[in-house]
Amino acid sequence: MKPLTRITINPEVMGGKPCIRGLRVTVGTLIGLMASGRTPEDILKAYPYLELADIDAVLAYSISNLEH
Repeated sequence: MKPLTRITINPEVMGGKPCIRGLRVTVGTLIGLMASGRTPEDILKAYPYLELADIDAVLAYSISNLEH
């Protein structure tokens, strides 16, 4: 799966905020966790239904939005 296809935006899920694969985990939540010093391993332990590719997708999505 390409990284940005893991990021979904649906007005009926989390108010239309970018989420991971339609789950109720937002890009902002994961960026906030990483900014506070959490490692990918910490995040995957806290959210066992996520995959490392999801974290990579969040970073790619964030970088692509910063460049616009």
